[in-house]
Amino acid sequence: LWVRPEPFTLGVLPLPPHPKLGLHYLKKISVYAKTKGKQGFPRLSYAVWKHVACNKLQLSEDLAWVYFETYDLLSHPSGEDRSEQEGVTPGQFGICSFISLSYAYVYIFVETFKFLLFLYIQQSNKISLRDSSLVTGEEWPTRSRSPSPDPDGRTSHGPKGLDEQNHLLFVINHLDEMMGLLVEPDQYGDGVHDQLLSIEAVQALGFVIEGSSNGKQVKPVHTIAMQHGVQQQSGYSKISQSFSFRSLQTWVRKHLGANLFGITACIATGRRLSWTKPKSSPGKRGRVATNAHIASKQNKVLILSQVCKQTVSQSSEVVSEAHIKIHRCHFSFIYLLSPLRSVSIEKCKHTTVVLGPVATCINVVGCEHTTIIAVCRRISVSSSTLCTFHTLTPSQPLVFGGNDSLTFGPYHTHYPQLESHMTQVGLGTESNFWDQPLALGPDSQEVPVFEIMNPRDFYVFVTPFDMEGDTKEIPGGLPEEYERALHHRERDVKRWQRTVKEAGLSKEQKKQFQSIVEAKFQAWLAETGNKRQLDGLVPSSPTHRAAMDSPR
Repeated sequence: LWVRPEPFTLGVLPLPPHPKLGLHYLKKISVYAKTKGKQGFPRLSYAVWKHVACNKLQLSEDLAWVYFETYDLLSHPSGEDRSEQEGVTPGQFGICSFISLSYAYVYIFVETFKFLLFLYIQQSNKISLRDSSLVTGEEWPTRSRSPSPDPDGRTSHGPKGLDEQNHLLFVINHLDEMMGLLVEPDQYGDGVHDQLLSIEAVQALGFVIEGSSNGKQVKPVHTIAMQHGVQQQSGYSKISQSFSFRSLQTWVRKHLGANLFGITACIATGRRLSWTKPKSSPGKRGRVATNAHIASKQNKVLILSQVCKQTVSQSSEVVSEAHIKIHRCHFSFIYLLSPLRSVSIEKCKHTTVVLGPVATCINVVGCEHTTIIAVCRRISVSSSTLCTFHTLTPSQPLVFGGNDSLTFGPYHTHYPQLESHMTQVGLGTESNFWDQPLALGPDSQEVPVFEIMNPRDFYVFVTPFDMEGDTKEIPGGLPEEYERALHHRERDVKRWQRTVKEAGLSKEQKKQFQSIVEAKFQAWLAETGNKRQLDGLVPSSPTHRAAMDSPR
């Protein structure tokens, strides 16, 4: 058994946990939900949750919605199962931020027990806050644990602890209370350790814990606990169709350990990938590892670490639907043009990341001078400075604490398979909240930490690869003011070209003029770092060329 990473890495908000999200108040919510009939138990409506959150717990309406939306996102990562239940086309509303909250009031329910567990694990953020760090990123672990170099050759000594180790410790230390939340509300008066847990309650525990019987196939905890050879240890009774609280807890504690398909396991035993860099690239080869050769689709992980002064581009089955971790990449250009499940971008500097559609979240933590270009269900940013985000998203971007000088602009690129990949992860263009960031950090009320991109500073981004596919333009188009700014710039270019043509230059003057312009252009390429990107796009071998069709 191990702790599922998604509820913690994608679900726990980087905020000081609310004091009323502890066991006492969550049990009260459980009791109250039971009294609301089909609106409260076993599935909780947004209307009931909003009433409890805003009137009882004193949460802001924005934060109440974000908690509800986040859990819903984790429960329906592709949008397909909701579409089947409600007759909604995938991507019609996005998954969480619908055309209006009135839709959520009527249609959206969450599983009460699982949602209570989701609220409870928000307390796990206390650990990183006590350590005065919201950025818990690891070096690429080796036996010697040597620190990684910065681009200028200096070494950096960041925190070494892996997030998933902290998550495991949290669950071990709080398992009693977490299981206590899953006791039926009408049993709260009894002694906890003499109580029974229903099959539905143990199914809810599967939101946090999963495992494997053979080291290959991943199963929910209740499925493993009900297997014939395990029932006696896990306390399952076929007669009562329930579990002994004490026996189940003992069994879980005995078998709970490291995730066989997690980040730590991928770094330790995953397959190293040699995504060949061009000979002209001056940077040290970054470290890339995956567990795609052994993991199921839901547990596939890909890690890019310490990529420095390189261009990395991939569109392949190895990347497709994987959890991506991009860590400590500097002065690089990264293209991952496949449908992705989630993306974590940590401690990157002076890097451009272009992503295929992301089914759940992009979490950006501790980055500087980094540009993110993506279609995604949600993006959140914390502890980052001078970063730019070009997104198409059905959820408001979340801006947490520690940020400064962020810029949000419209999604401004495309590649041939983009719309096909968007359909695959259930994302459309009908609702797009890229320009409505929601600031939730403790410093959000003091000084504005973000701005919407000025149309005069806007340029389209050309994804420089030829691929098979039908997408020929930016999905959903550009907002009118940005489209207008591009037309004005094109008009200026044509005016300049006409001026040069009508200047009546001699053949020698034209040659001299072209030489001056080219020299200025080369200087601009070097100053902006674009020369390194162009050099990095030159494939050095057939293997590298096969990773994605030829650059244009």
